[in-house]
Amino acid sequence: MERRRWPRSSDTAQEASAPLPPALEPLRFSTRSLPLSDQFAAWQTYLAPLMDIRLPDGVSEEAGFPADHTAWNLGGMLVVQQSVPPHSYARSAAKLRSNSIDHWHVVLLRSGRSWTEVDGKVSEGGPGKVELRSLGHPFRGRATDSQSLSVYLPRELFLDTAAVNDIKNNMVFSDTYINLLIDYLGSLEAKLASMTAPDLPRVVQTTRDMLVTCLSSPAGNSGPEKLQSNLALMERVRRFVQQNLSSQNLTPDTICRELGISRTRLYQLFESSGGVLHYIQKRRLFSAHVALSDTVNRQQILEIATAVGFTSAAHFSRAFSKEFGYTPREARNVAAPPFLARAVSPVDIKDSSNPFGNWLNSLGH
Repeated sequence: MERRRWPRSSDTAQEASAPLPPALEPLRFSTRSLPLSDQFAAWQTYLAPLMDIRLPDGVSEEAGFPADHTAWNLGGMLVVQQSVPPHSYARSAAKLRSNSIDHWHVVLLRSGRSWTEVDGKVSEGGPGKVELRSLGHPFRGRATDSQSLSVYLPRELFLDTAAVNDIKNNMVFSDTYINLLIDYLGSLEAKLASMTAPDLPRVVQTTRDMLVTCLSSPAGNSGPEKLQSNLALMERVRRFVQQNLSSQNLTPDTICRELGISRTRLYQLFESSGGVLHYIQKRRLFSAHVALSDTVNRQQILEIATAVGFTSAAHFSRAFSKEFGYTPREARNVAAPPFLARAVSPVDIKDSSNPFGNWLNSLGH
């Protein structure tokens, strides 16, 4: 009887070729199952880490506010699908001081209209357009009943490109490049549920590269010279701060000397964020929190504090507790997987942590 010339494939080889499981589990929040009179308050609380929400004039909370929010955490960026009734929104200077996240926010409206004002200039968003604004600068606006797809990208993704220095805040794109970006975002949205772990860094990098291409196009570089100059300088300062968080010499004087600007100009740039020292401390605390929440990080608390620029354990502990409401030691117990989160039901979130807010705070670290 003729023998086989080649051995059968082993079970191990078959297992190695098996498709990888999906890596993402969405974080869902909806007000629809709540009593009508509680829906708007729940929505306000859920988005509180990001912005303040108000009802249109003449609309009562008793009428209800059926809204849906689904977030996907790809590690280097967040993707959010949202359906919401008419409302107004604001990220004020006070909000920046209380929560100094400063990511870039890309918004694609599937339906409805929005009007957003930054420094006296209003931009209009709608289907077929892509909006871009900084969460590190105050803005306000209003929107009709709308459905949208948003992408939150940390500034750290752009540290190696000069294009970000030319960004005009509150931009609205509608050229050929943006049509390609819209098609890409639609394809990305359709594949979120099936993405595997190896897909995630490539998707984040591709999204970043496409946005840089759009920013580099002529349509993306127009605007008032003074505002452009302020934004470009602020980007340089933020980049310098992020790259030097561990330095004990990260002071306003050092920043002014290294970047060639005056103290007056520096303080003016960060006035809405509570001042440059406040901004530096916020970035250090957020970096420390991410390190403490990392289940594979075995550094001692003092080592982490020193690594992000704190020279006193007592000062670090006090500042950390004031910022987050719990101690650095307790932060070891609030770790969350980078990509996975349980689906949340519309409960009274005032009595629980806000996972979407946690994702926003840790993004980019």
